[in-house]
Amino acid sequence: MYIANPYGRVNALDPTNGKEIWSYKLPSGAPATRGVEYFPGDKQTPPEIVVGTSDAKLFTLDAKTGALNTAFGVNGIVELDTPEITHNLEDASDGLSSPPIMYENLIILGGKTTENGGPGPSGDVRAFDIHTGKLVWTFHSIPQPGEPNYGGWVGESAKFRSGVNVWGLLTVDAKRGIAYLGFGAPSGDAFGGDRPGDNLYSSSIVAVDAKTGKYIWHFQLVHHDIWDYDLETPPLLMDVKKGGKTIPAVAVIEKDSLLYLLDRTNGKPIYDVEERPVPQSEVPLEKTSPTQPFPVKPEPLARQGMTMADIATVTPELEAACRKLVDDNHLLLGGPFLPETYNRVRVNFPSEIGGVNWPGGAFNPQLGYFFINVMNLGQMQGYRDPLKGPLKPEIVGTNILPGRAGTYRTLRPAGRFKDNESNMPCQQPPWGELVAVNVNTGAIVWKVPLGITESLPLDKQKTGRPGIGGPIATAGGLVFVGATDDNRFRAFDAKTGKELWAIKLDAAAGSVPSTYEGKDGRQYVVVTSAGNIFAAEPPTSDAITAFALPKR
Repeated sequence: MYIANPYGRVNALDPTNGKEIWSYKLPSGAPATRGVEYFPGDKQTPPEIVVGTSDAKLFTLDAKTGALNTAFGVNGIVELDTPEITHNLEDASDGLSSPPIMYENLIILGGKTTENGGPGPSGDVRAFDIHTGKLVWTFHSIPQPGEPNYGGWVGESAKFRSGVNVWGLLTVDAKRGIAYLGFGAPSGDAFGGDRPGDNLYSSSIVAVDAKTGKYIWHFQLVHHDIWDYDLETPPLLMDVKKGGKTIPAVAVIEKDSLLYLLDRTNGKPIYDVEERPVPQSEVPLEKTSPTQPFPVKPEPLARQGMTMADIATVTPELEAACRKLVDDNHLLLGGPFLPETYNRVRVNFPSEIGGVNWPGGAFNPQLGYFFINVMNLGQMQGYRDPLKGPLKPEIVGTNILPGRAGTYRTLRPAGRFKDNESNMPCQQPPWGELVAVNVNTGAIVWKVPLGITESLPLDKQKTGRPGIGGPIATAGGLVFVGATDDNRFRAFDAKTGKELWAIKLDAAAGSVPSTYEGKDGRQYVVVTSAGNIFAAEPPTSDAITAFALPKR
C-alpha cells in the first residue's frame, strides 16, 4: 500500500498489518495530497510509484525499494514549472494537488495553478514518458490559434489567464485510449468582468486521445463560471442500458451537484439537457450567461436554493439565530445559480465548496446504481464599492482581483450559511446525504441522511452532516463512506440505502476508502482520517485505519 504523506514523505505499508516497508523523504515540498500513481512496469522499467509534488516536481520511485529512479528526468526529477506554464511570471508555480494518471508509458497530469485574479500559470494538461521524463504532448486548457474551438475568449482576456486547470482527478478509458480531463473555473473564481463569454474549456469535461493529446470532444457544465463550481471529481466510466442498447458512458458532476451522463465516445448527453434562464449579475462590468445547462435526468442531487420557509427549525435557538442572520444582513435568498451581488449579500446553494467535492462517486454495475455523498451548504458573499476610484469600462480586458486587495471589497458576512455558535447550517436538514441514482433510468432511487449532529437530542440527531470524502461500492452489495464531520465511517446496503454499521474514528475520514484482498485471504477496507474543514474542533490525530470484513 502506497501513501502520500502530508509531511513530505511517500510511504509503503504492508496492507495486512500497516507496518512500514519503506519511506522516501522528498527533498522539497510534499507529495500531491490526494495520492500517488502506480506504473506496473515493462521490459524497460520496473514497477514504479509516480509522484507529483506541491512545488511542481515529478519523479518516480522503485515500487519495491522506494529508491529514486535517477534515469528519469534530470537526476531523477522533472521540473514542471517551465516557461510555457509559468509565462515567466515571478512566483508563478503549477504544483500538483492530485496524483497523475498512467496510460501505457505516459504520465498524464494537470496542476493546481491559482484561484486568485491577475496573471498566473497556465492550466495546460501534459503527458511525460515514464522511461525518460521527456514531454510527449500538451493539451492547452484555453484553445490556441489553429486549435479546435479557438475564439471563445474576447480580446486579450485569455492572455496569461490562470485557472481552467485539472486540479482534481483524471480518468482514462484504457480500452479506447481516451483521457477525460475535468477542468476548473477560470481565475479569479468569483468575478468574470475581465473575461466576457463562456470561457472554454473552463468548468468542462474534455476528451482527448491519450497517446497524442489530440482533442476529441468537450461538454461545458457551467458557462462563464463565477461560482467556483470546478469539475474536479474524477469522471466515472460505466455502461448505461437505455432503449435496448448498452451505451459506453461517463458520469460527470461539478460542485453544483448536477449529474450529467454522457456518451463517452462523443460527449452527447444520454438524457436531455436544457438551457434554462438564470438570474443575472448586478455587479458592475460583470456579464453572466443568460442560461445554464440543466440535465432533465437525474434531478439535482443537492439543494439548489432556498426561501425563508426553509429556515432551520431544528431547535428554537437555531431558528432564532438564523432568522437574525438573514434579517440583520438583509440576505438575498434564491437560486439556482444566484450570482454575486453588489452592495448586498446573497446566499447561494450549493456553496463554493460544493454539494459534492473532489472525491466523486462510485458505481455498482450489477444494480446500475451510481452513489455519491452530497452536502447542502449555502455560501454568503457579495461585493461593495471599489477600493479606489470609480469603475471604468476600460477595466474590462485587464485582470481584476475581486474580494481581496483589488477592485472590489467582499461584504460581510461572508462564508458558509450557518450559525457559528452551534456549527449548524441555517436551512432545514438534511445537511448531508448519500444518494443512489439508477443510471439506466436517470431516477434517484434512494437518499438517506449521512451523518449525525451529536449536540442535538437523540431523536433529532439524524440531520446529515457536511464533509469531504467519497464512497466506494463493492461486489458484495455494500457502499462504504466516511467524509462527515461526525467522524464516522459507515457501511450501507447498496440496494436499499439502509445503514448497516458505523464506527467512530478519531477524526473525519475526508478521503475515499479503498478495498483489497490481503495476502491472508481476507477482504480489507482502508480509509484515512485527518479532520474536516467544517469540523468545530481540530482533529486529534491523522490515521490510516483498515477493517477486515467477515468472510462469507
